[in-house]
Amino acid sequence: MMLDAEQIDFIQSGVSIAVASRDVRLVPSVSKAVGCRVAADGRQVTLLLDAGQSQQLLRDVAECGELAVVFCRPSSHRTLQLKGHDACLVELAPGDVERASVHVQAFAEDLLPLGYAEPFARATHGFCTEQLCALRFTLSDLFDQTPGPRAGQRLEPQA
Repeated sequence: MMLDAEQIDFIQSGVSIAVASRDVRLVPSVSKAVGCRVAADGRQVTLLLDAGQSQQLLRDVAECGELAVVFCRPSSHRTLQLKGHDACLVELAPGDVERASVHVQAFAEDLLPLGYAEPFARATHGFCTEQLCALRFTLSDLFDQTPGPRAGQRLEPQA
């Protein structure tokens, strides 16, 4: 299963990224990612998170490997949900700090026309450079979660 070029462009743009997992008792945890990168073959996604803001999520992922990630553009409400079963921490790659900074700026720019002040827009996705970490998973499921009649529909990515 892999993402197509348009889906890759979308999730790597300035979208809101909410990451969720669960512990062994099925209690959920959630955090914000501040960017992502997709492997060249479109099969794996690496999320960039502030470890200090994501401690419970990271513990849960270490225990179960389960992950659901929602990518949403606030100005259009377009939303994709990706799932994976093998999430794990990996080393940051060269350029990841810059990638996160660019992502946060693009997210803020998407919120400004909606009437949000730039400090608010930036604060919602703020991160500490020294705390940046990378969480990689292999795509196992893909859903359209854009509000409307297709919400929840499984998308058939390329095989």
